[in-house]
Amino acid sequence: MSDSYVLVIGAAGIDIKGQAGAPLVPSSSIAGTIRSTSGGVARNVAENLARLGEKVVFLSAIGDDASGIRVKNRLVDAKIDINHLIVARNSRTAAYLALFDKHKNPIYSIDDMRILENITPQVIYRKRNLVRNAAMIMIDSNLSEKTISSIIKQAMVKDVPVVADPTSISLAPKLKPYLQHFYMITPNANEAEILSDQAIKTRQQATRAAKKLVELGVDIAVITLAERGVVYATDDTSGHIPALTSRVVDLTGAADALTGAILFGVLNEFSIDEAVRLGASAAALTLQSEDSVLRDLTLDQLYDL
Repeated sequence: MSDSYVLVIGAAGIDIKGQAGAPLVPSSSIAGTIRSTSGGVARNVAENLARLGEKVVFLSAIGDDASGIRVKNRLVDAKIDINHLIVARNSRTAAYLALFDKHKNPIYSIDDMRILENITPQVIYRKRNLVRNAAMIMIDSNLSEKTISSIIKQAMVKDVPVVADPTSISLAPKLKPYLQHFYMITPNANEAEILSDQAIKTRQQATRAAKKLVELGVDIAVITLAERGVVYATDDTSGHIPALTSRVVDLTGAADALTGAILFGVLNEFSIDEAVRLGASAAALTLQSEDSVLRDLTLDQLYDL
């Protein structure tokens, strides 16, 4: 990968995380902790890849506000190419607000990703050579369906593999018409139910859903099952990787770490089983951090866990 790059397209913003210190009471405030970090699914994946040593080009949109400056500085710190980052004037940088109960379980979340409307099909066409010459493309589903379609169209010109993260239950349906065009997809169980039209209550059902996604055209289907681990399927194999025991500090970013590490493995021609094991290690390490991405992430750490 020394002379090529991974193109990551999607959300970059600020994650704001509030953890209650006591049982939540409607219409009343309670003591707790509130933290903020750089976030966004695509941005998190891009940083994980860059921390592991891959050359990453990032295409996203941020506002000309303090949050945008913070996001930009973090990307620069990770040595990510931001020459194609759109800075929209008089606009708010994307934000994700998550509320956790006192046991660190997610309760509610809200995202404000409207700034990504600046990544239009016209932008993708203008940057078509950037898309066509990538070694691999990773997108999240915060992009509009028309923009996703445009990315796929340009990637197909030179058979560039496209990896997609469904991002949320509400956004996952955008990917359904394009499953046959994705090299890899990384849904959680709820998102996989939507994409495969299959119920997922058990590990075995998750494996069947992963195989169904492969039947629908995906080369590699990876379904995350939280504390039950990860299942995966390809044309000729399938498997399950248990979740690694980890002290949970913050859930945010763990799935993106898994995706980034799996992509690193695939890009470097590791077996899919080994790549997913690296992903499980990255997720476990990220769960132990207050940050959405580990600044000191290394390949050695993934093997040492």
